[in-house]
Amino acid sequence: MTIGVLALQGAFAAHQQRFADLGIDAPAVRTAQELDGVDALVIPGGESTTMSHLMRTNQLFEPIAARIASGMPVFGTCAGMIMCASDVLDGRPDQRSFGAADLTVRRNGYGRQLASFEVDLDVKGLDSSFHAVFIRAPLAERVGPEVDVLAEHDGVPVLLRHGACTVASFHPELTRDARLHQLFVDSLPASR
Repeated sequence: MTIGVLALQGAFAAHQQRFADLGIDAPAVRTAQELDGVDALVIPGGESTTMSHLMRTNQLFEPIAARIASGMPVFGTCAGMIMCASDVLDGRPDQRSFGAADLTVRRNGYGRQLASFEVDLDVKGLDSSFHAVFIRAPLAERVGPEVDVLAEHDGVPVLLRHGACTVASFHPELTRDARLHQLFVDSLPASR
């Protein structure tokens, strides 16, 4: 199974490095042709309105939407969580999302850049805490009944899975801990 990393904007290189730490090559995806060569996709942190715009201008939004709708596994972190949510609050009127996870998220729900923080999280499936980096993070305001909450911070879900879609409010790629990337790999059909 090949895991691609959307590489239009944001922290894509850090995701590629975490997969490399696991011995997994994770090619950059910038075109529909490159998307055709992957079985799963990481949508990194960055700026969700810019990312949405770049996907449209690079003719990638519709191909990604179609692949997600057909069951392609996806891991969205920070802005990627916004891109995967079914409902986005405080987005631009032309901003689109994939609706892969039954969530309502608020862009920058934890505050602007100065409100960034780090915290240790208890994550379902890990035997010790995971150090999470929150930067202009989205806040999950509603979670659908079929969404599995894997971690919370102050009672708010911050790591979730809905079917083949895993999302995080934070940036797991900005630590040297690749365990959440391994959890995503382990969730893939070929890994079971």
